[in-house]
Amino acid sequence: MNDPQHQTPGLHIHGSVSGSQIAVGNEQVTQNQINHTAAAEVAPEHAELAELVRELLLRLPEQGLGDPEREDTEAAAHEVLDTISGTAEPEPGRLRRALTLLRGALAPVATGVAAGATAGSQQWAQNAIASLTGM
Repeated sequence: MNDPQHQTPGLHIHGSVSGSQIAVGNEQVTQNQINHTAAAEVAPEHAELAELVRELLLRLPEQGLGDPEREDTEAAAHEVLDTISGTAEPEPGRLRRALTLLRGALAPVATGVAAGATAGSQQWAQNAIASLTGM
């Protein structure tokens, strides 16, 4: 029978799931998704910033942060990459706000307030903030 009351329990997917993240049968799950903006898609004057943010995203899972802190930092980093993507010069205010958002997401880690922040992750976040401040 195809009656929903008589279906086998489990995952049933209907339709496209391209770009989705799915976890089944886990009580605790950590998922990381890194969307790389190709270097060719970033104007040369923003290549260094793009590389810095990509490196930050690659090293973020190693920092042992709680899910909210990690997710906030990932979202802020992707906002910076989205802002500088393309060959046109991004609106200065938008880039400034995106960088401020990213530094703000890293601040609780840098100060040790964030869940899971260790001495190593604090130093990492402090270094990242300092690098982003020079951009």
